[in-house]
This record gives sequence, structure tokens and C-alpha cells, in this order.
Amino acid sequence: MKKYFLRSTFFLAASMLLITATAFAQQIQTNAKPNATVNMDRLLRIDDLVNSYISKNWLTGAVTIVIKDNQLLQYKGYGLADVDTKKVMAKDAIFRIMSQTKAITSTGILILYEQGKLLLDEPIADFIPAFKSPAVLDKFNAADSSYSTVPAKRDITFRDLLTHTSGIDYAGIGTDEMKAIYAKAGVPSGLGYFDANLLEKMNVLAKLPLKNQPGEKFLYGLNTDLLGCLIEVISGTSLDDFLKKNIFDPLGMKDTYFNVPATKASRMAGVYTEDNNHHIIKWSHTFKNIDPDYPMMNKHYFSGGAGLSSTAFDYAVFLQMLLNGGKYNGHQILSPRTVQIMTSGQLDFTINGIDNFGLGFEITSAKSAARMMRNEGSFSWGGYYGTTYWADPKAHLICLIMTQQGSNSHGDLASKFETMVYSSLQ
Repeated sequence: MKKYFLRSTFFLAASMLLITATAFAQQIQTNAKPNATVNMDRLLRIDDLVNSYISKNWLTGAVTIVIKDNQLLQYKGYGLADVDTKKVMAKDAIFRIMSQTKAITSTGILILYEQGKLLLDEPIADFIPAFKSPAVLDKFNAADSSYSTVPAKRDITFRDLLTHTSGIDYAGIGTDEMKAIYAKAGVPSGLGYFDANLLEKMNVLAKLPLKNQPGEKFLYGLNTDLLGCLIEVISGTSLDDFLKKNIFDPLGMKDTYFNVPATKASRMAGVYTEDNNHHIIKWSHTFKNIDPDYPMMNKHYFSGGAGLSSTAFDYAVFLQMLLNGGKYNGHQILSPRTVQIMTSGQLDFTINGIDNFGLGFEITSAKSAARMMRNEGSFSWGGYYGTTYWADPKAHLICLIMTQQGSNSHGDLASKFETMVYSSLQ
């Protein structure tokens, strides 16, 4: 009996050690041994690259991060987070990640999908009835923003929203016709602060015409804001609370918020743009109707397409979870099969003449991989204020370069960063 007890205790302890080791291995290792597959001297070229842009006054500051095989290989801040105060850019600076929010909100919808709350090809009108039987723009009169329509051939589905093929355009940054129509109806872009009710605005959007037939073409628009609203309707909780409970807290993403706490406001990077002479200037409180202080404005209109702020490391954790097959920190956020679908091309046509789109990400095609450094199947996107990321399943690689410069005539930094990362792989 004593021998049986000792043997059982041994196996229990061994099992606990294995579980702990497995969970630890899933996490990004910040103090791991050098990776034999990476030439660190070549990777260090990133320092000279970014610093050269800053010294030429092409950029105020940036943060870069490179993770290979779950190992943190490079994570640095460069330049200034605030030009006026000469505040140095810390590597854990908090950025307005804008459209990087989309992949996180898309993950939220897929969590509900795995819970059996919806089907990907189910009409969204099953949950927001106002979207039943949409119309498509036919003719538009620029003089008064009036228009005529034709009936849509079918209803909008969740897959349409996830792939930006619903026909919904963007307010503020979309096509001229739809920007005018949305502005006249009071539909916000989701960029910045809005004192409005999300469901009420999405019901207004539902009664406006689509730019094109559902499923017909890729059109970047308010699809993910609508997905965020659907999360609220289906889950019965706010998008903020849903993402915190189901993604941020389990993954340990401690610096990702719709509303950045006052205690962390000092870590926000300043926002900049360029004037007509390509000189860097501060983004004013009224420029393009986006007050850069919106992360601290205690919003209740949560934009699933553009509302989050985060750090490079927090977002890398989110991407590592996907590379791990949906698991991180001992928590299974999505199943491996759902992640596989999410990061697979869904469209029968390209989105930019060469690549495909998954359920929330641009997907690198074979043709694209033959021309650039990323491998086929890499998934990526970026944000309006100059943040870029990609994850490469074949190379087991995660990379981000984060700036807060909304307009940059020297916009090739991310491409050069990518070249330097891959040139360091043995």
C-alpha cells in the first residue's frame, strides 16, 4: 500500500511538472539561450536601420520586436516617444494600434463560433434583424449625396465580415460616395472617440446601401466594428469585457485596453504626421477629427475595428498564441483547427493583386512569397498610425514594428526591417 502511494505520488508530481513545463514552453521565453538558427550580428543591423531614419528626421521613434521559436530575440525602443518633452521611447510604450484591433475582435467572434453561438456562413440578420435584405448602391449624386439602389443578391454573413467582402465601406477613409453617405447618416469611422451607442449606429448602417454585392470583392470597411457589435449582442456583454475575459486576461495581456488607465497614460507614445513639406509635426487634437487623446477618454463606444491600444509585447503574445495552435499560458483560446481556418486564404480572388485574406488577416500567397522575404502562409496586417506586424508559421517567427506616425513619406522602413530579420536566419 505504501509502495502504491509513493508510486502514485511520483506520477502525480511528474505529471504536474510536465504540465508546467508544457505551459512554460508555450510562452515567449525572455531569458532563453541564444537561438542557433539566428545570426545575431545580422539581426543587430536593425539598430542602425531605425536609428538612421530617426537621425534623418524621417521618424520620431519606434519599437521593434522579433520572436523566433518562442524566444524573444530582439525587443527595443528607439528615438523619442514625445518630441516636446524629449521623452525616450521605452520598449513597453503603449501604442494606438488602430486596425490591429481587427484580428483580436475576429478572434472574439471565432470564440463564439466554437461555443456554437453562430455559424460562419449564417446571416448576421439572425442577430441584428435590421441587416435583413440589404440594398446595393446603384447611382450616386455627389451634389446632395442622394442615391438609388438595387436589391442585394443575398444577406451578409459572418464570413463576409471577417473577410471584408460584405460590401460595407469605411466612414471617413473609404470611397468618396460611401464616405458622403455615411457622414450624412452620422455613421462614425470608429477612429477616435464617439459618444454614441454602438448598436444604434450599426442599425443606422444596416439601412444604408452596400458599395457592392456581398461576396463580390474585397472592400476594407466597418466590417469589424460590426463584428464587435455582434459580439456584444450575442454574448450579452460589452466588447471590452468580452475581450478582457476571453483573451486579454487568459493570455496575460496586461497592457491592452480600449480605455487606457490613468496610471498608464504616461506610457502612451505621442502621435505625429507630416506637413506638406514632409516635416514631422504633432498630430493636433482636431486633425482629421481624431483627437489623439482618445485612449484616455473613458469610451463606451468600443470600435472592434480600431479602438484598442497595446504594446508590442502584448500583441506578440496574441500572435504567439495563434502560432501555438490557439494555446498560450496554459489557456486554449481557440482550437488548432479554427486557427488553421482563420489563417488560411478564404477568397477566390486577390485583395491587392497578389495576396489572399483569411478570417481577420492578410495571407501571404505563393506568388507573393516568391517575391518577398515572408514565407507563404504568413499572416499580417497593420494600423493607421504606422504599426505593422506579421507571423510566419513556417519560420516560427513573429515580428512587429510600431510607430505613431500617421503619414510618412519614407514608408519603406517596415520592408527593410523585414529584410533584415530574414537575412539573419541561418
